[in-house]
Amino acid sequence: MERDDPAYKGQADYTPLLLRLYDPLVLGPIARFVWRVPTSELPKGYREHIREPHLDVGPGTGYFIDRSGLPDGSRVTILDPNPNVLRHASRRLQRLDVTAVQADVLKPLPVKGPFASAALHAVLHCLPGPMERKAKAVSNVASVLQPDGVLFGMSVLGKSGNHTWLARRFLQTFNRRGAFDNLDDSEQSLREILEASFGQVQMSTIGSIAVFTATNPRR
Repeated sequence: MERDDPAYKGQADYTPLLLRLYDPLVLGPIARFVWRVPTSELPKGYREHIREPHLDVGPGTGYFIDRSGLPDGSRVTILDPNPNVLRHASRRLQRLDVTAVQADVLKPLPVKGPFASAALHAVLHCLPGPMERKAKAVSNVASVLQPDGVLFGMSVLGKSGNHTWLARRFLQTFNRRGAFDNLDDSEQSLREILEASFGQVQMSTIGSIAVFTATNPRR
């Protein structure tokens, strides 16, 4: 993927330096004090739903996969447009059988499925909007899941009554920089794109974040 592709923009800031700082900075004070999500809540989706073989879109540093409880040697495919992310996560997850794929989730996925589980964890708020366009990411993931597969994840909402003044300031800054594109993302619009590709959707909000699980992928 070319760096001027709009779908790359939300991942472009993930340099080797940022990836080294990401866990203590983003998963600590930013999660707790900006989005008001306890750090202990962040890995729950992985611990409850991850299964082998697993597809992880936007794996970040590999932190959540590493703490998911997957046994050594489990098959995991990580997909991201940014090679820095793929290298960093692959090094961290050496105990697993990792396949790294550089690709855009908004386009047909060049992966070998079907997968028992997939994660869109902190991905949708980075994708170029509107939400109707982001629906393609959800449908692409649904298409490579097993019939009994599960999609899980979380996304920072742009439209939410739960934002603090600090959260709104961060949202404005991240959207201006292009790291986020989520000012129009709402709980309802997120639910709609999930229900378009899955027969069953469960969703809740914690602070500024929506947490979701989707099963029964539509074919």
